[in-house]
Amino acid sequence: MTTDAAYPLRTDPGPDPDPAEPGPPGPAELCRAVARRFTALVDGGALRLPLPGSGRTRERFRRLADLGREDLCVARLAEGHTDAVAILHELGGPAVRPGERWGVWAAHPPGPGVHAHRDGAAWRLTGVKPYCSGAQTCTHTLITADSDDGRRLFAVRVAGPAVTPVPGTWQAVGMAGSDSLDVRFSDAPAEPVGDVDGYVRRPGFQHGGLGVAACWLGGARAVAATLYAEAARRPLDAHAAAHLGEVDVLLHAAGTVLEQAADAVDDDPCDRGGGARLRSLRVRALVERVCTDVLHHVGRATGAGPLCRDAAHARAVADLGVYLRQHHAERSAEELARLLTETEGRP
Repeated sequence: MTTDAAYPLRTDPGPDPDPAEPGPPGPAELCRAVARRFTALVDGGALRLPLPGSGRTRERFRRLADLGREDLCVARLAEGHTDAVAILHELGGPAVRPGERWGVWAAHPPGPGVHAHRDGAAWRLTGVKPYCSGAQTCTHTLITADSDDGRRLFAVRVAGPAVTPVPGTWQAVGMAGSDSLDVRFSDAPAEPVGDVDGYVRRPGFQHGGLGVAACWLGGARAVAATLYAEAARRPLDAHAAAHLGEVDVLLHAAGTVLEQAADAVDDDPCDRGGGARLRSLRVRALVERVCTDVLHHVGRATGAGPLCRDAAHARAVADLGVYLRQHHAERSAEELARLLTETEGRP
């Protein structure tokens, strides 16, 4: 425990816990709860968000951030679904029908991955795709796969023996409710969406990355809510108050930058000015840094107490720590520096 923690663990642990009192939910229960919430959002129309570049991108990012503050695992599935809707719109894919829950499974860590091959006029997928959020919840997905002519994007119906989640492939405590398993494809029928590399070459790929950052920011707000709530209950000591001030400045700055990025997307949705990648790298790096710093300040201000005694706070901290690792960190910083050299894209 840090020496400047304002609220250290109590020396008196209080009454013994009631053995009949239910403990924190396990991973399977979390997945079921998140799946129910995600399904309700889809069925109720709450995920019909404005498309990126539609003139209402601020609203889109605000809604994703709100979902991140509510539950980062729910936000992860919701972001995937809304991103899939945008991708299908941009690349002329099949329309999303009522009741369908879509994911975007596009991770490419080292390994054999998924290969796409032609079967006459049709396409089929074979292999294992890691980190498939909503593996047992989504009805459909957009998945990237390597083919003989390059990397392609495919729409796949997630059903039947040809598409099977691999049990036990998510061991992290954080984001346990996101149902992010590896999925095995066994000669699964697939529909191509767009051209070779069309998924990453479209301007919307950069806009979608900003939507993920909005979810991260919502998660940081959830973590910070514990410190704000403590300040509302009683006066903070000087150390905790300083941490709260730092947190508030960080969250305000990140929210302002995301709003400005949303306006820039609306001003140039097709990226005719060529600044989308630079913007995405800058904004994602800033929001990731803000979230990391919020985790630091809230932990220093509150000590171990909330992590040990507040299940919701402990889960928010764990979820945010894992979700942030979707950011490519120094690799993105190196790419940003290279782009600055090539384009003189200075502030």
